[in-house]
Amino acid sequence: MERNQLTRRIAVASGKEPADTVVKNGRIIDVFNGEIIEGDIAIVDGYFAGIGQYKGKNIVDAKGRYVIPAFIDGHVHIESSLVTPSEFAKVLLPHGVTTVIADPHEIANVLGTAGIQYMLDSSENLPFDIYIMLPSCVPATSFENSGAILKAEDLVPFYQHPRVLGLAEVMNFPSVLNAEDDMLNKISDAKQFGKTVDGHAAGLSGTDLNVYMAAGIRTDHESTTAEEARERLRSGMYLMIREGTVAKDLQNLIPAVNEYNSRKCLFVTDDKHLDDLVIGGSIDHNVRLAINLGISPVTAIQMASINAAECFGLSDKGAIAAGYKADFSLVEELETLKIIHVYKNGKAVVEDGKLVTDCISTHKGGSANLKNSVHFDDILKANFNIPLSTNKANIIEIIPNSLITRHIVEEVDTCNKGFFQPSTSGDQLKLAVIERHHFTRQIGLGIVKGLGLKHGAIATTIAHDSHNLIIAGTNDDDMVLAANTIKEMQGGLVVIKGGQILASLELPIAGLMSDRPYREVYSSLNNLHIALEQLEANDYFNPFLTLSFLALPVIPELKLTDKGLFKVSTFEHINISTV
Repeated sequence: MERNQLTRRIAVASGKEPADTVVKNGRIIDVFNGEIIEGDIAIVDGYFAGIGQYKGKNIVDAKGRYVIPAFIDGHVHIESSLVTPSEFAKVLLPHGVTTVIADPHEIANVLGTAGIQYMLDSSENLPFDIYIMLPSCVPATSFENSGAILKAEDLVPFYQHPRVLGLAEVMNFPSVLNAEDDMLNKISDAKQFGKTVDGHAAGLSGTDLNVYMAAGIRTDHESTTAEEARERLRSGMYLMIREGTVAKDLQNLIPAVNEYNSRKCLFVTDDKHLDDLVIGGSIDHNVRLAINLGISPVTAIQMASINAAECFGLSDKGAIAAGYKADFSLVEELETLKIIHVYKNGKAVVEDGKLVTDCISTHKGGSANLKNSVHFDDILKANFNIPLSTNKANIIEIIPNSLITRHIVEEVDTCNKGFFQPSTSGDQLKLAVIERHHFTRQIGLGIVKGLGLKHGAIATTIAHDSHNLIIAGTNDDDMVLAANTIKEMQGGLVVIKGGQILASLELPIAGLMSDRPYREVYSSLNNLHIALEQLEANDYFNPFLTLSFLALPVIPELKLTDKGLFKVSTFEHINISTV
C-alpha cells in the first residue's frame, strides 16, 4: 500500500476526512462474533475504513437490508463452466461471489504451462479476483496420456505471481505415500514460498490422512459422508464442503458441522456447468442449501467468506471491518438470500440483481496457439469392437450425482463373433476414451451402466483430468459420427441420434472452453439438453458432466482411461472380461 493511501485511510477512519462512500441503514453481518450490528460503513480507495458514524461523498442507502461480505469459492475449475475467466466473472458476480480460488489443471493437462499462463493473463484487470493454485498432478496418474507433463521445476516460476496462492489438489496419493521425488519437490517448493497445499483425499482415512497432514496438506474437498468430514476436521484439515453439478455432497456433510468446528469449514463448487451457475447460482446456492438444512444464516455466511479467506491467507478479505477489501452484497431476508446489489472494491458491479453493463469489458477468447488441440485419426466402427471371452463383464456403474462409481459384474449380450453388444433394456452401453493429444492411437474401451441412453451417442473432450475424447453410445455408427464431429469442431460436446447431429457446442480453447459470450454458450447448452431428451437420457443428473468424470482414475471405484479399464483401489488396469 502506498503511504498516501494509508494516510488517507487513517484520516477517513478517524472521521477527519469524508469517505468515498458511506453505506447507511444496513444490518451488518459481523462474521467474527456471529452477530448482526448496525452503523455507517465508511469506504475509501476500495477498502472499509470503519463502522460507526461517518460522512461521505457518496451515500448508499441499504434500506434495512443485510450487508454481508462477498462470497469466496474455495476451490473451482473455471474450465468446467465452459467459458473464459472474464465471462465466468460476469456469471458469478450477480450471485454475490467476487473471489474464487481456481485450479487450472484442466487446461494444464492439455496445454501445460501455456494453459496456466493463459488463465493468469485472461483474468487480469477484472472487478473479480481469480487466485490460482498450481496444478500438482499433470497428468493425474501415469495410467493415461495427457497433453502435458508438469514437473516441480515447471511450476516454480509461477510462485512469484501475486495471485498464485499455492499448490492445487494433490490427488496422486501414492506418490505422497511413497515419497516420490517430484511430488515432494512440488510440496516443499510451495512451502518454501509460504504457500498453501490443497488435498484430494478421496476414500482416504486413518493413517492415510495422517500422511497427508504430515506432508503439510491442509484441505480436502472429497468428503462424501459426515464421518469422513469429522475425521478430516479431527485431523486439523479445513473441510471444503462441495456442491457442484455432479458431486453434491453438502447435504451429507452438513451434519458434521457444529459450533466448535464451523470456522474450519468452507464452501466450494469444484466443477459446475454454466447452466447450473446461471440458474442455481454458485456459493450463494451452497449458503441457501446449508441454511435450509439447519445451519444458522450467520454461520453459513462465515463459511462462505471469512473461513475461505483465512484458509488461503487472504488477510484483507471475507469480512466487513476496517482494513478489509470493500467486497460486499446487500441482500433481503437471510433465509432466502436474495442478492440485490453487489460491490467490488467499493464500487457497484451488480444493481437490482443485474450486472452493471460496463464493469467488465468484452470477453477474452483464446489465441490461436491455445486452439487446434484435438488430434487423432478418423474413427471407424471397428475401433469400438469389444471382444469378450465370457458373457460376464466388469462394468462401470454410475452413482447419480456422485464422482464415485461402482465396480459391478453382470452378464452382457454378445454377437456371434464374441463382441459386446450394447443393451438399452439392460442399460449397458459402450464407453470409449480416445487419446487426442499426441496421435498415440490409444483407445480405451469399456461398458457403462446408469447413463440411461435409449438411442444415439454423446461425446465430449471434457474428460477429467487428461481430457481425452470420451464417448458413450448405444451403437457404433453414432459413436463414430460423434468422434469425427468432435475432431472437426476441434473440441466440444455433441449429441448424435440416427446418424444426425442433434446439437453441439464448440469448445476451441484447449477443447475445454468456448471463445463466445456466456449467453451464447448458455443457449447452446439448452439445445444440448433438449437433444438429450430425444436420447431419453437419465434425467437424475447431468449426463455430460457425469460422462466427463468416468475417465478420472483417482476417484473410486472403476474408471476408463485411453489405456483401458482402470481399478482405482489397486491402481491397475483390468480386463473387461471377468475371465
